[in-house]
Amino acid sequence: MTRGPPGFCIWLTGLPSAGKTTIGRILAERLAARGWYAELLDGDEIRRGLSSDLGFDRASREAHAGRVSFVAKLLARNGSIPIVALISPYRSSRAKARAEIGRFVEVYVNTPLAVCEERDVKGLYKKARAGEIKEMTGVDDPYEPPERPEVVLDAVHGSAAESADTLLRELERLGWLPVAPR
Repeated sequence: MTRGPPGFCIWLTGLPSAGKTTIGRILAERLAARGWYAELLDGDEIRRGLSSDLGFDRASREAHAGRVSFVAKLLARNGSIPIVALISPYRSSRAKARAEIGRFVEVYVNTPLAVCEERDVKGLYKKARAGEIKEMTGVDDPYEPPERPEVVLDAVHGSAAESADTLLRELERLGWLPVAPR
């Protein structure tokens, strides 16, 4: 694997079912093909392990984001590229992650709520609308879009692979990655 400059964190944020994990998985594959070590930190996966003791109230969501940012910081400081796919609905949590990690690229996966509801394979939005789930982000708990993300992805027009490729080009343009030969 390529050992270059210190690692950095790519933090994908957006509504549930926006496409964060799918884009992150493809991005990790693209980075590995270039010789970089990238690790996808999926919010749902981490919730089943490291954050299994947390609920979905604001304090729990912020604690979950804090745990994820701590792991991302460890990976980044050791030359890896952690790709965080986490709703992280509150600007304050993302600001704390940026401050803790330092080398941080915030990516807003901008997918409208109606599209997220159509894509919802887990049926969470349907359950939330029926009152079976409380504090669902985007339904009865707010999502605070980033005010100045480094990258905004339109995950509606085009595939997840196209979004991952757009993100790679943006990371090159911003100087986070060397430009790959075309």
